[in-house]
Amino acid sequence: MSSRSFRTDPERLEELIEEATVDCYDEEEQHSGLLTVIGDEVVFPFDAKVIGEIVQITGMVWPDHGFGLQFTCEKNGATYTIDADSIEWVEPLPEGFEWIEAYFAWARYL
Repeated sequence: MSSRSFRTDPERLEELIEEATVDCYDEEEQHSGLLTVIGDEVVFPFDAKVIGEIVQITGMVWPDHGFGLQFTCEKNGATYTIDADSIEWVEPLPEGFEWIEAYFAWARYL
């Protein structure tokens, strides 16, 4: 289980997870539901840190297989795909950030 702490209230995270997964039959559908909502609700681009450097997060990438949450980021004209766990969040948080936290709350039970 992850030791991640959340900025969003745990009850609110549960509400978001329920909203994104209400009609889902299994974990794969739940994963797809959460990624769909993140893609719809999180406003890109936004700034974050990766390995201590400020980068611009420009979008979300669906994993090729299995579960996961990945983003595209840009730094000095180059584009990279990074795992969401690699991000250090900086203020201001992006609009829709609570959905990203809902994903992490859901994923800790996989």
